[in-house]
Amino acid sequence: MSLIHDKKSIIDLYDQNAKKRKLWLKKNSYYHKELERFYKFNIPENSSILELGCAGGHLLNALSPSYGLGIDISPEMIKTAEKNFPDLNFKIADCENFSADQKFDFIILSDLIGNLFDIQTTFNALHCACKSDTRVLINYYNFLWEPMLKIGEKISLKMPEKYQNWISADDLENFLKLSDFEVIKKGFFFLFPIYIPLISLLFNRLIGKLPLIKHLCLVETIIARPAGKPAHPPSDNNGYTCSVVIPCRNERGNIENAVKRTPKLGIHTELIFVDGSSTDNTAEEIKKMIKKYPDKDITLIHQGDGTGKGDAVRKGFAKAKGDILMILDADLTVPPEDLTKFMDAITSGKGEFINGTRLVYPMEQGAMRTLNLIANKLFSLGFTWLLGQRFRDTLCGTKVLFKKDYEKICKGRHFFGDFDPFGDFDLIFGASKLNLKIIEIPVSYRERKYGATNISRFKHGWLLLKMCFVAFFKIKLKN
Repeated sequence: MSLIHDKKSIIDLYDQNAKKRKLWLKKNSYYHKELERFYKFNIPENSSILELGCAGGHLLNALSPSYGLGIDISPEMIKTAEKNFPDLNFKIADCENFSADQKFDFIILSDLIGNLFDIQTTFNALHCACKSDTRVLINYYNFLWEPMLKIGEKISLKMPEKYQNWISADDLENFLKLSDFEVIKKGFFFLFPIYIPLISLLFNRLIGKLPLIKHLCLVETIIARPAGKPAHPPSDNNGYTCSVVIPCRNERGNIENAVKRTPKLGIHTELIFVDGSSTDNTAEEIKKMIKKYPDKDITLIHQGDGTGKGDAVRKGFAKAKGDILMILDADLTVPPEDLTKFMDAITSGKGEFINGTRLVYPMEQGAMRTLNLIANKLFSLGFTWLLGQRFRDTLCGTKVLFKKDYEKICKGRHFFGDFDPFGDFDLIFGASKLNLKIIEIPVSYRERKYGATNISRFKHGWLLLKMCFVAFFKIKLKN
């Protein structure tokens, strides 16, 4: 049987079911609500969205796009979608051979993969609709559920479909790699497809998230991005500018070294010191450096009524003018010279949120207490599971991201609330929610040469536990 004939049979099948689409959605309303929940978590309202295999357009409409385009091979499905959702745009086209006249923030392939004859060609075609920061979201069903789904079709609980491609998550990731896409996250949900109050919630939001058990879930998901490109172009055609924010409190003896040792980053580097009411004349030392190094762009900000490193970082980022934002701890336990590695990683497109890790190279004696080291390693394992991306060291102060992505984090900050005095988790959770590509760069961790740490390991250890609960309830249970 030819592929053309097979495609025609798929078109005929969907055309026949177009008028019954609402009935099938009603019969499987719990499944479709959970699917909408996943996409709403990952796609902000008023985004531009392209959906391939949009069927009747219900998912696309639920996401409230600023501009939405749905493509489907079935003329009758498109006719139904246009009738029900006249504010959206729809087009009859083969998803394996389509073209788009504009770029989109998000591209959705929901329950489409199994019907494709050439997945790689489809993924190749996606690039015509991709910006450098576009996210591709895919969901497809776990083939372990094939017998159950076929039984559902026979007893009219599910819309009939042709037999699907048996594609594993690894297969799909390989297809994406061949088509120059990079997987950011892989996930699973929907262990218990029948709605029973509390019982369904327990199985789908909790038990179904556990290691090993998650592989039994009905739905598998992948979030990917175009590979090998920086997420945002520079504001100046000559290259990127960079702002290095240095929160400081009683760090007078480290200020000049921070100025002298911070390398030139991009075409212009500004240093922003945020002083947290120091009592050792740190602010006066910064003023001296402004006069002593007039060739450097140095700014002093007084933290004022705010407290904590998180507040200092926000104040510094608010004043920053650079395309790329960096945090450098004023204790210089992470060498400022290492910032060039972070700059290279973000401008080459290897990552969009670059996090330092102190737990790879041997540390100087006295740089970190044994109890702190053990706690950091344990929390890293926990956050890797909670966030779906690898973390070795959540508390390394050196973090780098694009200013445009930080502005998106600020817009979505209400989702988590003002909860983090460190500032590390505000950025990490925000980056995870945006599905930024997070990578870690190992750094050499040195013992501080001046002053004393402001970290209380027991007080802040308890706060780390609270961060785990925030991540669990706000990210793991909702994604």
